[in-house]
Amino acid sequence: ERMSCSGSPRHRTPTATRDRSGRRNILRSLLSLRFSLREYGLCMSALLLFCLASLLCQWNGGPPGILLELRHYLGESTFADDHGPYPPRVLPFPSQVVYNRVGKCGSRTVVLLLRVLAERHQFTLVSSDIHNKTRLTKHEQVALMRNISNIPKPFLFTRHVHFLNFSRFTIEQPVYINIIRDPISRFLSNYFFRRFGDWRGEQNHLIRTPGMKDFERYLDINVCILENYPECSNPRLFYIIPYFCGQHPQCREPGTWALERAKKNVLENYLLVGILEELEDVLLLLERLLPHFFSNVLTIYKSPEYRKLGNMTGTVKKHTPTLRALQVLYQRMKYEYDFYYFIRDQFHLMKKKIGLKSTVPSAPQPSFLLNLPQGTEDTLLEEELEEDEDLEDAHSWLVQP
Repeated sequence: ERMSCSGSPRHRTPTATRDRSGRRNILRSLLSLRFSLREYGLCMSALLLFCLASLLCQWNGGPPGILLELRHYLGESTFADDHGPYPPRVLPFPSQVVYNRVGKCGSRTVVLLLRVLAERHQFTLVSSDIHNKTRLTKHEQVALMRNISNIPKPFLFTRHVHFLNFSRFTIEQPVYINIIRDPISRFLSNYFFRRFGDWRGEQNHLIRTPGMKDFERYLDINVCILENYPECSNPRLFYIIPYFCGQHPQCREPGTWALERAKKNVLENYLLVGILEELEDVLLLLERLLPHFFSNVLTIYKSPEYRKLGNMTGTVKKHTPTLRALQVLYQRMKYEYDFYYFIRDQFHLMKKKIGLKSTVPSAPQPSFLLNLPQGTEDTLLEEELEEDEDLEDAHSWLVQP
């Protein structure tokens, strides 16, 4: 006798249960696949975003705003925060060095050393003979930077040229080095060198200034300064800062803008800027920072053979102006002196970090030039200056070579 199923409970077979379970698994897989594709798309979008940001960073010479915002959003955590300290870093030794040497700041002395060092240490030295073209057009800048980048490495390139910003044109930025000196001392050396040359006896002053008339060649430097001849007044006195400020037209105008930009470039692009008054310490630091270029440089510098060559580069017929003329010069060169003291402080800080204990005393700022009473040239006769020992001592801050 058959039993009716209408009033009895349903019974699920094993086959039905497996079918439902299979459908659920397929649904989960599809959902999982959908989320995986979404996450994959997000990852690829983020990668594309960072690639584009990297290109923008290179074109603009610095990180774009979007990267700065992302860094702020993500926080300032680093790898070391999560994984402990990094392994010890090895000091990198750059293989591309540019020495955009400043005129009359010991550059011929250093170039003579570099010629000996290049032969000993087998690096490429390219020393340009162009002395009178420090400012370049954009086309000339790019051409020069590409030529520099193609020099066989390791290389050291040197030329009288204002700072070149390689990264602005997406060219690999080399390491810069340089040396400057007290601005008045540099000016005096240049003034007399253009007229009378040096001890090499090559008549190079006649070659450099063939058009100079006799009245200009023998012009008394005090007259040049106190009567505002172009050679002894701005903008020609604004000389050192443009070498570090760069190729921008405003870099040639004496003022705060060029001064601050020059300081910024020094901090960001120069491995070392030394001062000529402490040349031996400069050479020691260069040997420590760039050993594959400057190893044993001080030994060579102190050798009798080199001394014989180096002594020939001193300017002849140079003498110190009156204190009145020096005071006028110092006031005209206030931006140059601001930069010089900044460089001197940075150089001394570098010596301290390296652990170099120098015996060279640091010359104080010559405040006597600022505090000298205003007067006429007649009130400061040369005979009176020669008899005053204090004033003779005051002149000792000038570097004579």
